[in-house]
Amino acid sequence: MKSKCGMIAAWMLGAALAGHAGMAQTQTQEQLVWSDEFNGPAMSQPDPQNWTYDTGKDGWGNHELETYCSWRSSAAPCNTDAPNAYVGGDGYLHIIAHSLGNGVFTSARLKTKGLHSFLYGRIEARIQMPAGQGLWPAFWMLGDDIDHVPWPACGEIDIMESVSKTPTINYGSVHGTGFTGTSITSMYQLPGGAQFAEGFHTFGILWSPKEVRFYVDDPSKPYAIDKPSDLQGGGIWPFDTRKFFLLLNLAVGGDWPGAPGRNSSFPQEMLVDYVRVYSMPAAR
Repeated sequence: MKSKCGMIAAWMLGAALAGHAGMAQTQTQEQLVWSDEFNGPAMSQPDPQNWTYDTGKDGWGNHELETYCSWRSSAAPCNTDAPNAYVGGDGYLHIIAHSLGNGVFTSARLKTKGLHSFLYGRIEARIQMPAGQGLWPAFWMLGDDIDHVPWPACGEIDIMESVSKTPTINYGSVHGTGFTGTSITSMYQLPGGAQFAEGFHTFGILWSPKEVRFYVDDPSKPYAIDKPSDLQGGGIWPFDTRKFFLLLNLAVGGDWPGAPGRNSSFPQEMLVDYVRVYSMPAAR
């Protein structure tokens, strides 16, 4: 099992993270406030103190094809002998999409809802994506009052979304009342034609009052900065009025990636090295 102790230590960020161009660089300290390093034994359950599950098959608003399964669920078509999410004993969370034939797929959608939610900070996960037509991995957030304030009013932050037809691109988005779909979506493309499935990358946000910054691998180089001023008429910014919980999932099919093709292979795997939440000085 790989050691992550040195990686967890808080590290120093310059004033560039605050986004004030021209200011003399100072150093401020972050604090790690929550993480899951997935260091459990082989084939163990993702920590139930951190994660619960969305389950079932209803298309999830996107005409997705998979049935989401909880830990060792026996509800058909889930398979207790082949869990769709487990800690591998190698320091990774494994999220597996299986094909059972005849257009039947299973996968997993984990969430911290009811367990951990956050308002502001630096939030990131180190992930290796799967590869293949019809796959849709994601690392994202929803407002924790979603049961009382339905989507999109509760808000959504998509930190990592990738679809198989654009394997070199990560999409970062915010959604809320008056701005859903791709109205506020930005893209980060790996240089040199590299594909995200070829290795691990870190996907994160720097979230502070009236601002969400998106980055891949380097938080000092955001590829998008979203603010309330970006909203068109009627848009309501929901990211300063509630906490948000985290989600990790691997969807199969759906309106955006399309269905798996004849040459798509299964099982497919999304690997998560860690998920971490840091407080930032302005967010304490």
